[in-house]
Amino acid sequence: MFPQSFAALTAVSADGSVSREVVTLSEADLPADGVLVEVLYSSVNYKDGLATTANGKVARISPLVPGIDLAGVVVSDDGPFPAGTSVLAHGHDLGVSRHGGFAKYARVPGDWLVEMPTGLGARDAMTIGTAGFTAALSVVQLEEHGLEPGHGPVLVTGATGGVGSVAVAILARKGYEIAASTGKADAAEFLKELGASQVLAREELSGEGKPLQSTRWRAAVDCVGGQTLANVLAQVEYGGAVAASGLTGGAALPTTVMPFILRGVSLLGVDSVQTPISRRRHIWSRLGDDLKPASLDRLTREIGLGDLPAALDAILAGQMLGRTVVSLGGA
Repeated sequence: MFPQSFAALTAVSADGSVSREVVTLSEADLPADGVLVEVLYSSVNYKDGLATTANGKVARISPLVPGIDLAGVVVSDDGPFPAGTSVLAHGHDLGVSRHGGFAKYARVPGDWLVEMPTGLGARDAMTIGTAGFTAALSVVQLEEHGLEPGHGPVLVTGATGGVGSVAVAILARKGYEIAASTGKADAAEFLKELGASQVLAREELSGEGKPLQSTRWRAAVDCVGGQTLANVLAQVEYGGAVAASGLTGGAALPTTVMPFILRGVSLLGVDSVQTPISRRRHIWSRLGDDLKPASLDRLTREIGLGDLPAALDAILAGQMLGRTVVSLGGA
């Protein structure tokens, strides 16, 4: 039976500021349409932080229950999956213009739901979460471009963040040689435990550089953008590729056409928000199998709803290591 009330974290915009608070909601506060899901876990993503700040320009409604991903159990029988089915959802408008995963219950359009793949439970699925799905898409697109283990080192920038850390773990599982770039000097051991063979300081890639530089990488997963991405493109071997998904280093790309027309380098854009459901379900099935990250436990810390404000501040400040999952089990 659906409870009369349940806990949620809300973000409320007023007078140019946003307040975050754990509140009590009822079924009437949820969207009228969609499949009712009891949420077991969500996760903390950079976009969640942006959705709870005045300058984030992400949230489209107020009050908003943030949380761009969730994993749980179907409660209602009015969707594509019967009650009791374990499911997950992420992207689309979840946690942006529709209440998301930072609540004990959510209503989610049926065609946004992915049945939980064999090999994953709700907690592991949210350890992977939106960030890990983005990492998996990045690796898949590089492999579709021809990347294989043994072809040369693969660089991951922003490697201690959500996308970067899971990308390192996935690449390690598949047998790649990995170089990890980070601004956290004390994170080298963490990245090596995930599978990186070498760790670079962020400054090696963030300064102004020539349009073409000595080649160092067969391919790269870039989570940073800006000058870092420009330097990565300038260092990729002939015919290599870079899968780009982030802009923490800036949205501008100060490069030239030379890496593309003289070395045949490809820049592959990675978007996880609007990925078609058929591809989304296929990638998730692989995340329970050959793309399942190594060392999931090393990637993860678990928090509750009351810990979320501090966690959201930390991810915006670049202070978060690996992945943070939010338990809704007792909410």
